[in-house]
Amino acid sequence: MSPDDAPAELIVPNPLVDPTDRPAVEAMLGRLAGEELRLVGQLVEASNGVFLGVLGGGEPVRVIYKPTRGERPLHDFPPATLAQRETAAFLVSHEGGYAVVPPTVLREGPLGPGSVQLWIDHDEAAAPMVDLVAPDAIEEGVIPVFTGETPTGEQVVVVHRDTEAAARFAAYDCVVNNADRKGSHVLVDPTGREWGIDHGITLHAEPKLRTVLWGWVGDPLPAAEVARLALLESLLGDPGSALVQGLVGLLSSDEIEALTARVSALLAAGTYPEPDPGHYPIPWPPL
Repeated sequence: MSPDDAPAELIVPNPLVDPTDRPAVEAMLGRLAGEELRLVGQLVEASNGVFLGVLGGGEPVRVIYKPTRGERPLHDFPPATLAQRETAAFLVSHEGGYAVVPPTVLREGPLGPGSVQLWIDHDEAAAPMVDLVAPDAIEEGVIPVFTGETPTGEQVVVVHRDTEAAARFAAYDCVVNNADRKGSHVLVDPTGREWGIDHGITLHAEPKLRTVLWGWVGDPLPAAEVARLALLESLLGDPGSALVQGLVGLLSSDEIEALTARVSALLAAGTYPEPDPGHYPIPWPPL
């Protein structure tokens, strides 16, 4: 199908939501949860079943639908739990003020229950948060993370930007124990806002952190991150909070307790953590 032949709902800009505007986010969550979901395509390169859908009614909204039945079993995560983790990762982002994850719900869909997330139109021309550069091409404003070698023997360096957004993403990944923060899992929308996607392997009770955002190891957490951690600690300590009420049913009690413990430990340390000994800290591929 050529762009000229594609339905308008697939080529017009998708609606944007300011993640700091709670009424706007709640309105979008209502649409994600309540409107008819029609499948219009599949992301065939994904390791699990990932589908492009369109919500019915009103302004067209494109979404990503990940049905539980399409999940490939993993040796180190409980089976049939990735959709719940996608949704739980959004709740932590939303209630904790991280504004990282697009609005996401767990609902019934054409292929059974699964996560439904607002599609983010990615600006391919935008400067990426994470990049691969030659050793002599490292610019100001980026932090080198590790070096590597291409299949042809060229030396390269994985770098990430030294920005407030990257520091926020790094802190968020520590909180949710993100086992798969690749560079390609950060999208930039047409306004320049960065979003994190693919949070299906997060929030395990055991340490699993694998990320490319290691540039601040041992550095003090910024004041904004300390404030977010304090907010999360307060919410997790309140059984009646929207966060706890939402996480129950998505995660096991052990996983919620581990989340609470990570938040408290980060607050007590006041610094970005170091990689756990004996645990490979980089996802593969990193980009």
